[in-house]
Amino acid sequence: MNKQTTSTILIASILIIVAAMSRVLLYPHNFSPIIGMAIFAGASIKDKRLAFALPILAMFLSDVLFEVFNIAPGFWGWGQLVSYSILALITVIAFTLKKISVLKIAGYSVGSSLLFFLLSNSAFFVIDNPIYHLYAQNFNGYIATLVAGIPFLKTSLVADLVYSGVLFGAYYLIQNYIISTKKVAA
Repeated sequence: MNKQTTSTILIASILIIVAAMSRVLLYPHNFSPIIGMAIFAGASIKDKRLAFALPILAMFLSDVLFEVFNIAPGFWGWGQLVSYSILALITVIAFTLKKISVLKIAGYSVGSSLLFFLLSNSAFFVIDNPIYHLYAQNFNGYIATLVAGIPFLKTSLVADLVYSGVLFGAYYLIQNYIISTKKVAA
């Protein structure tokens, strides 16, 4: 098992916490750091428990803040548990991200956005739609559910690319220029 230094884990954790705070403070609709955080944690943090815990805890805490301050519904139904599960799945997929490059980060971001879109909308159709009765419970209703989610997908794609890029970019700069500079200066 590869060990990481405490400073590396601390840097990754701080970046994830800052991204999570931006989910609440900058709340443009569905422009969320959550998927970018899951990709970053899965690819950058070797301790798998911590890699799972950080993005899920960040999402949970920001959901609590949404609820407490009436920014948006923080807790909205059983389908939300599916969102947390999808986030964990994206973290698992990110464990496979080796030899990090801009192209790979972009590919994982787009793939994760599409995965989240398909699974979360499918979960809404199966779990929440029978309660809210927004769409017919047939194939046409399922397609209508997906079509209704397209505006969210567009925003999500941009957010996932931006946040993944910022998290990996900041981590790279800190690791290669700030930490390595301190080692040389010492």
